[in-house]
Amino acid sequence: MRTSEITRKTKETDIKIKLNIDGSGTPVIDTGIGFFDHMLTALCVHGGFDMEISCKGDLNVDGHHSVEDVGISLGKAFAEALGDKSGITRYGSAFIPMDEALGFCALDISARPFLVFNAEFTNEKIGDYDSCLTEEFMRAFAFNAGITLHLKSEYGKNDHHITEALFKALAYALRTAVKKNESGKAVSTKGTL
Repeated sequence: MRTSEITRKTKETDIKIKLNIDGSGTPVIDTGIGFFDHMLTALCVHGGFDMEISCKGDLNVDGHHSVEDVGISLGKAFAEALGDKSGITRYGSAFIPMDEALGFCALDISARPFLVFNAEFTNEKIGDYDSCLTEEFMRAFAFNAGITLHLKSEYGKNDHHITEALFKALAYALRTAVKKNESGKAVSTKGTL
């Protein structure tokens, strides 16, 4: 089983994460930010991962530290669970429609972190979640997981739908990329990732 447990405690956040990449899509998530919990639940369910995420953050300031630090911790959890990454498919991509919005994700679990994020939001907030934090989460996740991550909102009007399409596109792209390949070897001309 490809699993990991991560704890991260700072003056701003106290985070505990349990991840099972080969799970059944079971979420147990509480960050104190309702919409963010909804997005992490979508990532878990549509990715087929079991995730337990608990975050106590300085929400009296705002949601930034909580969202970014969960991204850091979840990225580290994926990196730890995947180990040397040998035997995985490595690449994944997905287009996901969410009503009028269409989100796209392409990624490479390459140990070469990078983020290209192309999405615009009309509203400052979605519930109690700052719209701009989607990019912050994706950057923190990609850089700590060692993933080259490209995300694009092809179109959309509703910020909830745009954001959810991006999280679900990430879920399906990850689901493909972490699948075990037939050879059991690293998919790389270098022989290692």
